[in-house]
Amino acid sequence: MSGAPADGKRGPPEPIPMTVLTGFLGAGKTTLLNRLLKDPALAGTAVIINEFGEIGLDHLLVQTIDDNIMLLQSGCLCCTMRGDLVSALEQLLRDRDNGRVGFDRVVLETTGLADPAPVLHTAMMHPYLAIRYRLDGVLTMVDAVNGEATLDAHMEAVKQAAVADRLILSKTDLVTDADKRDALAARLHALNPAARILDAAQGEATPANLLGCGLYDPARKIPDVRRWLAEEAYAEASEAKAAHAHSHGHSHGHHHDHGHHHHDPNRHDERIRAFTLATDQAIPSGTFHIFLDLLRSMHGENLLRLKGIVKLAEQPERPLVIHAVQHVFHPFSHLDAWPDDDHRTRLVFITRDLPEPKMQELFGAILGAIAPDRPDAAALADNPLVPFGGTHR
Repeated sequence: MSGAPADGKRGPPEPIPMTVLTGFLGAGKTTLLNRLLKDPALAGTAVIINEFGEIGLDHLLVQTIDDNIMLLQSGCLCCTMRGDLVSALEQLLRDRDNGRVGFDRVVLETTGLADPAPVLHTAMMHPYLAIRYRLDGVLTMVDAVNGEATLDAHMEAVKQAAVADRLILSKTDLVTDADKRDALAARLHALNPAARILDAAQGEATPANLLGCGLYDPARKIPDVRRWLAEEAYAEASEAKAAHAHSHGHSHGHHHDHGHHHHDPNRHDERIRAFTLATDQAIPSGTFHIFLDLLRSMHGENLLRLKGIVKLAEQPERPLVIHAVQHVFHPFSHLDAWPDDDHRTRLVFITRDLPEPKMQELFGAILGAIAPDRPDAAALADNPLVPFGGTHR
């Protein structure tokens, strides 16, 4: 079964959308989940939750969605639970295929301390699960009261925000200072310019706003590449960051960002970059895969999220879609045609400790742009082990 083609002609049915709900401890994930599950739009949703530190949650949820629920109670999702998660996702498929349960989407809630990447890797790497499920989106909740302090103190919280498709602010009604609210929103936008920021207290965290974050328009089953990539947002953020750095003369003294003041030049946000690379040039498939292999092997841990649409020389009319979280790539797929008139290769990155010029240089080499004292594309193809773009020790 798992060897069947994934194009829908034979073999597996339409992949089931999976939404990952993450956010730091106390951000309000459980409250949001309980509210969402009462909405008719989420009838037919299977929920996988992690009970780490969330006492009593199972009783609330079991009443809400009866036997379409699976509880993973054995500890933290980011380490011990990956085997359990695979088992739970497989069990759901077996029950669905046998007609024991009916569901058309899955919501997976991670623990408040979890880096969401390993959870995403589980669904993206497993040969069978990657065919039967598709990642619809990552929802990250941020507590408006403690959000700034949490981002300052925990890199995990910064990563949760950086990989999100939607950022949901909770407890904004408890923040009386509008400047504080705006500063947090501006900070989140700088970390992840493509993610919509929704205010839960204002009723914006609705199924319509939270679901359907993926590449395909769920109603029409057609790819919405422009919305999914959101490369304009990345380009604007990159320009704003460059202008900001220039206006401050790269000073390492007091750092002012979007109107709020931090005196630590090493704050986590400064390590995160969001940018886009694009070209009209069709790229030979082998060359492009060398580029991805170099990215993965040298910079994988710092590649928080990569999405892209690629014009390959061998099939210029059937663009390749790529999606990675850190070093793990979702199985590649080709679209039947370009969805609009924009036929450029576009790659959008969110990285940590990985500056844009380094990526531009590597991409330029792949495209055949020869830089002084740097290997060109041919040299890279001849020797893919060259430590290009790496840190020189």
